[in-house]
Amino acid sequence: MTKSGARPVDEASRQLQKRNTLSLALGIIARFGMLKYLRVSGFLCRSRAIQSYLNSQQVRKLQIGAGPNTLEGWLNTDELLTSRGAIYLNATKPLGFENCTFDYIFSEHLIEHLTYKEGLSMLRECYRVLKPGGKIRIATPDLETLIGLYTPDKSELQQRYIKWIIDMCVPQVGVYRESFVINNAFRNWGHQFIYDRATLQSAMEEVGFVDITRYAPGESDDEVLRGIESHGKAVGNADMNLFETMVLEAKRSI
Repeated sequence: MTKSGARPVDEASRQLQKRNTLSLALGIIARFGMLKYLRVSGFLCRSRAIQSYLNSQQVRKLQIGAGPNTLEGWLNTDELLTSRGAIYLNATKPLGFENCTFDYIFSEHLIEHLTYKEGLSMLRECYRVLKPGGKIRIATPDLETLIGLYTPDKSELQQRYIKWIIDMCVPQVGVYRESFVINNAFRNWGHQFIYDRATLQSAMEEVGFVDITRYAPGESDDEVLRGIESHGKAVGNADMNLFETMVLEAKRSI
């Protein structure tokens, strides 16, 4: 059969596939309802997006809790899907990837939205899906920095931070006191557990991570992990983000 003669057969096959897909969709809607159909459809699209990413990338990089910060060359995931290009992922559940899938994992200002138990579970899943020698980078508010606001001799930066948080989050209180800032950190934005370095490092070590190193936002000895934070832009103040945020990097042991 000639190529020209094959086209009608190919077109007929495509049309048949479309009809079968439509028939399946209508069948799911009729039997289980529209919500079930949307869930199934979303799952299939998610699976295709994941497989497409894994097939196209030699160095595989997973971002958990991307928000609006979708990074080129990364598999960007989020529960809320506030940006195009991200796929659904609930960090409190098993991540749904095979063991040793990724070379890098990055999560910025997410782990504090989980309980300590949920955060530990997420770290354990991150360890599982990282390749041996793979790296994780976690950025989160620093409890020690927040508690340090109680010093009687506040630096100019501490004073600016207190004023910035109160003006932005609780202007109705009318006074600039550290107590309002610290309470706001625990009660606002859905925060569940705020770490100091010792607690986060201990949790990372518990699941197996090694070579844990602290960096400032945007800094890293690894070019892949340098300059990927965006929380400073999200809150509209890079200096204040630099003040409140700690970043820990670690490796999965080989």
